[in-house]
Amino acid sequence: MAKITINTEICKGCALCIGVCPKKIIEPASGMINKKGHNPVRVTDEAQCTACSQCALMCPDCAIKIEK
Repeated sequence: MAKITINTEICKGCALCIGVCPKKIIEPASGMINKKGHNPVRVTDEAQCTACSQCALMCPDCAIKIEK
């Protein structure tokens, strides 16, 4: 199983990762605002992650880390 880590303090909520996730398990974290005033993303079901790393590759801020 893959472990997904999202650094919510540097995530700016651009949602590029949401669009490329084949399992559609990334969504905006409702009600969460980071110190920069952005709404970061969160993973809804880590168990479904295939570790394809598309989200990490797409993130312009390198806020996503995938570990197998």
